[in-house]
Amino acid sequence: MSDEDDLEDFEPDLDGLEREDDDEKETEEWEDYRKEGEDSEGWMSTPLTEDMMKEGLSALCKTGSGLAHAYVKLEVKDRELTDIYLLRSYIHLRYVDVSENHLTDLSPLNYLTHLLWLKADGNRLRSAGLNELPYLQIASFAYNQITDTEGISHPRLASLDLKGNHIHMVTGLDPQKLISLHTLELRGNQLNSTLGINLPKLKNLFLVAHWVRGWLAQNLLKKVEGLENLSNLTTLHLRDNQIETLSGFSKEMKSLQYLNLRGNMVADLGELAKLRDLPKLRALVLLDNPCTDENDYRQEALVQVAHLERLDKDLYEEEERAEAGATRQRVKEAQEAEPEPELGPDPSSI
Repeated sequence: MSDEDDLEDFEPDLDGLEREDDDEKETEEWEDYRKEGEDSEGWMSTPLTEDMMKEGLSALCKTGSGLAHAYVKLEVKDRELTDIYLLRSYIHLRYVDVSENHLTDLSPLNYLTHLLWLKADGNRLRSAGLNELPYLQIASFAYNQITDTEGISHPRLASLDLKGNHIHMVTGLDPQKLISLHTLELRGNQLNSTLGINLPKLKNLFLVAHWVRGWLAQNLLKKVEGLENLSNLTTLHLRDNQIETLSGFSKEMKSLQYLNLRGNMVADLGELAKLRDLPKLRALVLLDNPCTDENDYRQEALVQVAHLERLDKDLYEEEERAEAGATRQRVKEAQEAEPEPELGPDPSSI
């Protein structure tokens, strides 16, 4: 198979997409990377060598012309690398893993115009910016020191992982360029706003905080804003932030099915009424919010959002659904029975 055929047919494998049950594993990874970073002062200069390349190369494939062959996969993780300049010459690489090194610069990857898959987790990167790579579909820059989201403009990028960095604000993610991006991982940064994530093709968005042995690497979100037009979003993780109000959700978010708000600060069950306009919302997680201390919490959630199928980890039973329906009917009848407020005299007639 030639380069062009393989690039066109490549389907990103997103089976490893993290869910809530993976939090413990994520926490252990976070701690490992943080400890390694604390010992960074003594690192020696270690450039990528031809011998390392020989050990790490695999997957022999035809090149674009079909008349020659080249290795297209490289794994050089955990080699204490500080320099990958040598990669400039390996232009046929499609899969590259340079994770768990000491890299501060990925610019040699700009020459790999056939790159499909990149993993650069656990380095010392301060930016994820690269030249536009026309075929790049999966990129992971987790557990680095990245402070912004500028310079990411790959037209076929489907999944972008930036968890465990130092990002305060999302900027530079252009929906006209990131036309294929459907999964964005930003958990464990220092976000104070959800503005800047105007990506209409987005399906999965992770803005979770991380607890690490008593230490909170947190996003600092207090509300949801700027996500109103994400009409394709199906999964939204906002666990362990500081959200008090559920304003910011709109009927334009017509595909949202799963919303995780565990460990936030929602105290008023009335806030759940603001989720009624989400027509496909089926699963809601509100554990560890103050509102869950209310005696009728589970029932009131279903009264407010009639189409919910699961709250926290439990499915609603038919009996609960019938009771909620009856409660809604009583409330409706009571509201209809209220007399119309009397109008005061017309000021113009006085």
